[in-house]
Amino acid sequence: MEHFFLFNSRLGIPLPALRENWEDYSLEKQHAILLHWEKIRGSIPDRIAELEETINFKQAQLGDESNFLRSCELNSEIAELASIINDLWLWYRTQQDISADKLHQ
Repeated sequence: MEHFFLFNSRLGIPLPALRENWEDYSLEKQHAILLHWEKIRGSIPDRIAELEETINFKQAQLGDESNFLRSCELNSEIAELASIINDLWLWYRTQQDISADKLHQ
């Protein structure tokens, strides 16, 4: 099943990477792909929690940082982590409706 997904290093999870149109896959293959995606999708909240812990740690560092350049770096790192979390939530929510519809057909 892994050949239908590619690991996205930025998000830290595999994402769908289908080589054919969805309709070209057999119904059995579609269901297998969707079930695998549901397992991945189910791990997204845990991945978000990990990133939130990192943000909290960096925010604590920021509170104690007196070096302006390092403060800017920490702010940038926090912003990037927040952007990753936002993208993960988009994948989690958007794919939820599609997966549920396809699984119940």
